[in-house]
Amino acid sequence: MKSISLEDHVLGIVCSVFEAYSAVLFLPEEDGESYRLAAAFTLGDDISPDVTIQPGKGLVGWIIENRKPLLIPNIDQHKGALGYYDSEAKAGIKAFMGFPVPTGGALCVDSKRLYAFSERDYKILQLFAELIARQQSLRQSEMDGDIPRYFAELGVIQDLRFHYKRWPDFLKNFLRAMSEASEFDYCAFATLQEGGDYYTLECESAPLLLSNGQELRLPLGSGVTGWVFQYEQPVFAEDGSMPSSSALFGKTAEMPDFPSAMCLPVMINKTCRGVLCMANTEPRTIDESLRSFARQAVDHLGLFLENIYFKNRLQNLLPKTTLAREGGRVYDPDSAPMPLKNDDSRE
Repeated sequence: MKSISLEDHVLGIVCSVFEAYSAVLFLPEEDGESYRLAAAFTLGDDISPDVTIQPGKGLVGWIIENRKPLLIPNIDQHKGALGYYDSEAKAGIKAFMGFPVPTGGALCVDSKRLYAFSERDYKILQLFAELIARQQSLRQSEMDGDIPRYFAELGVIQDLRFHYKRWPDFLKNFLRAMSEASEFDYCAFATLQEGGDYYTLECESAPLLLSNGQELRLPLGSGVTGWVFQYEQPVFAEDGSMPSSSALFGKTAEMPDFPSAMCLPVMINKTCRGVLCMANTEPRTIDESLRSFARQAVDHLGLFLENIYFKNRLQNLLPKTTLAREGGRVYDPDSAPMPLKNDDSRE
């Protein structure tokens, strides 16, 4: 039985995240002049297993040569060839998206649905490409044990939004999954309130500050979390660089010492509306694989929140909107109202 490589496992998650038909990864050959199909995940069986692509040849070759992403929502209107199917016409691919791997190569997804990918998907595909690049360049034994687990947990987190439709249930299970995957002792989520003068600690993976379902309101300038809200930049404090137990949320009681922590902004409509906080009671190193995992998990959290935001906006707008429920109407000149004539008009 053929063993599944780490790259194959990654592409399975990529395919699930984008609901794609296929995901392919091309990496450079030893000569550096061509690029081999290093891994693939597909719902069909049309991908050529031993295909190699030259820079500049086809859509994948264009990404490799130019080191730029490419999005084609309607591939029928584009003359470029994919180059990795036995029979592209038979595959019936309608949409394509690819991103260059920083260390060389390209990560691509395709779909049989028109307009399956949008420009917003670029960022998520870029994170996967960066994570693959780090895995290629950082082959330390301790990393080899962590990366597969992080990818597996990304699949779990991706599935949460299908299993939990209510925000409180989703958030509770999201924080639990993040704590287990990262092996951090404590995870919490804070949201910025209307007016921007304070933020609310909404949920914790372990009860420290919240009890009986009550939220905790804190001034915007409180702790590292308040700083992230104000400057919309992540904070990584590792190996005991966190100054004191009050640093996470400011001066709060009943908080243990957290010498290592991560606080990442959750962006909604290009504005920081939430902060994911992860902290540990023992000093630890926050390596690149853990940082990438946390960033991708935060992107999933942001997408869930965006869906809630747009759903609420739609619900608020619908009562103010008159809907046409009777379909189109035929114009009848005999029953139509006569237009008013200007006083200066002449027969």
